Amino acid sequence: MTLTVRFAPSPTGYIHIGNLRPALFNWLYAKERSGAAQGRFVLRYDDTDAGRSTRAFADAIAQDLEWIGIVPDLVVRQSERIALYDRAAATLKAKGLLYPCYETPDELERKRKRQMARGLPPVYGRDALRLTEGERAALEAEGRRPHWRFLLPNFKGDPFAPQRTDIGWNDLVRGPLTVDLASLSDPVLMREDGTYLYTLPSVVDDGELGISHIIRGDDHVTNSGVQIALFEALDYAVPTLGHHNLLTTIDGEGLSKRSGALSIRTLRQDGYEPMAIASLAVLVGAAGAIEPMGDLAALGARLDLAAISASNAKFDPAELDRLNAELVHALPTERVAGQLADMGVPSEEADAFWLAVRGNCAKVADAAQWARIVFDAPDRAELGGDDAAFLAQAFDLLPDGPLGPQSWQAWTGAVKAATGRKGRALFAPLRLALTGRDHGPELAALLPLIGRERVLARRP
Repeated sequence: MTLTVRFAPSPTGYIHIGNLRPALFNWLYAKERSGAAQGRFVLRYDDTDAGRSTRAFADAIAQDLEWIGIVPDLVVRQSERIALYDRAAATLKAKGLLYPCYETPDELERKRKRQMARGLPPVYGRDALRLTEGERAALEAEGRRPHWRFLLPNFKGDPFAPQRTDIGWNDLVRGPLTVDLASLSDPVLMREDGTYLYTLPSVVDDGELGISHIIRGDDHVTNSGVQIALFEALDYAVPTLGHHNLLTTIDGEGLSKRSGALSIRTLRQDGYEPMAIASLAVLVGAAGAIEPMGDLAALGARLDLAAISASNAKFDPAELDRLNAELVHALPTERVAGQLADMGVPSEEADAFWLAVRGNCAKVADAAQWARIVFDAPDRAELGGDDAAFLAQAFDLLPDGPLGPQSWQAWTGAVKAATGRKGRALFAPLRLALTGRDHGPELAALLPLIGRERVLARRP
């Protein structure tokens, strides 16, 4: 069997770095692990919520994944697969495993409160199974429409006497895990209007698409116990499961599509590099240092699902800034040539310019300020009386002819000899006059790019 994984977002908003985390775990596990056979990656849109799902968000998810480097082998949409779910529901009904319930939400809530008041777990008591055919007909005549529950296999003979029933698996991340089905209510698979909740479509798709491995957040551990029972009831092979820790804000709050601040779309627009985002999404909350990986293959070599912490991982924007800066500092000119051209950097000067300024750029877009300083004009800096007189003398000593790699050393050497200034007293006024900044790239590299004509135009 081909190793097959899936990423199943709901297209109800832009995906954020927390959503990207399972997408990357699945992609890297199937595609990029050292020595791993090439697997398949399925992008499945869980879009049965017609009121909130949109094609625009689905398209945006695909675009954001592709920008990161994830291109699925297959794309499916649950909204186009309803016939499969109808067939599975009919199979469960025929087996007596999907039964109609007529309680309203208010009635169910009152039952839960009564059970809790008696010190009992708020588990559904399967009262609907006691209804006769006539009683069901009478309820429907009142206008009630049933929702449908899956009868969990947590009893021997008598469904009203559930027994401890452990469903276990060897989790890729957490090792041996079990869920006691007797501690759970029979899950609702179908709403009153006939539409499906998450569980049934997810299991049917995983079974029909041959998903061999499911790697997802640990908020699905309990769901997995129910889904294993449903896989078996529908005669599907049970996939290998892995549940990783969740990504939260630095304050421990869960990430949400609604916030938008950490969406991949926003981070991309803010100038972050895809591998900075991918590196943090995968390596935070795992063993080892959080380092910027150059590509997904290198990130895949670092993947060790068993080394992921059981505690939630916290997203720290400062870490993303650090990773991004380290990646930008190592980017070759050919990777940024188009952006430099958009900034007005002449193509013949692009390599020298980028090598000169990239160490001062946390994002590629930061080079724009240096392009303006070098090729246009800096903001005029305020200079004191002594510095003004010093600079007048210094500019008189600018070497003749075109400025090259040795011109800065020759110029400052001549100025030092003539004025007696050295160190900061020598270099700071010159930097301010040439760039309008009190810090920045090495002036030895910038001076030839500024050129003799622009240097002289900056004379105070």
